[in-house]
Amino acid sequence: MNYSPFLLILTINILPYVASVTEEDEGVKYANRCEVCKILAIELESRLEETGKTHDVIETGYEVDDVKPKKKKEYKKSELRLVESLEGVCDRILEYNIHKEREDSTRFAKGMSQTFQTLHGLVDKGVKVELGIPYELWDKPSVEVTNMKTQCESLLERNEADIEEWYFNHQGKESLRKYLCEDRALKGQETACLYEQLKGDKGKQKPKKAKKDEL
Repeated sequence: MNYSPFLLILTINILPYVASVTEEDEGVKYANRCEVCKILAIELESRLEETGKTHDVIETGYEVDDVKPKKKKEYKKSELRLVESLEGVCDRILEYNIHKEREDSTRFAKGMSQTFQTLHGLVDKGVKVELGIPYELWDKPSVEVTNMKTQCESLLERNEADIEEWYFNHQGKESLRKYLCEDRALKGQETACLYEQLKGDKGKQKPKKAKKDEL
């Protein structure tokens, strides 16, 4: 007997996409502190890059009968820019997806994973795919991603002073990944994930340590 492909039902069990799962359940692996700090650093530096392209000048202070002039300062060097860049920076993590075909920190990345690209392709061909969750929730942030957002907010709160110090005194001289994550938030912990990247990605590499005879 021949069956129409439009009647085919494909059942797949993907527990990580069910909001009630815990880390002990099969297939769920929450972000560690290194991964959280890495993504926070990437997103904050990206946000600062977006807001740093302007040459606007802002005025601060108060005027008393126009006798005392307001102070002028470049927006890109102002505290206002930092405040606006930090606002909602952890919300940007909700744009990420979990890419289970990868094993290192690059499993957290923007864009649809290969698994869901395949599943969406099957649905487009008329195949009925059962994941145990409604189709309209397929592209919602996974439990790993929402957990990372929560961790990001905690990390940001704990290290607000360090980020402010980097912004005013070290930005442009040292990456946030190095200054905040490697040297402070993760000091004494595993930091290898900070420099992991997809094969073929020409992103920033970990700086090499100088040899003794070069010092």
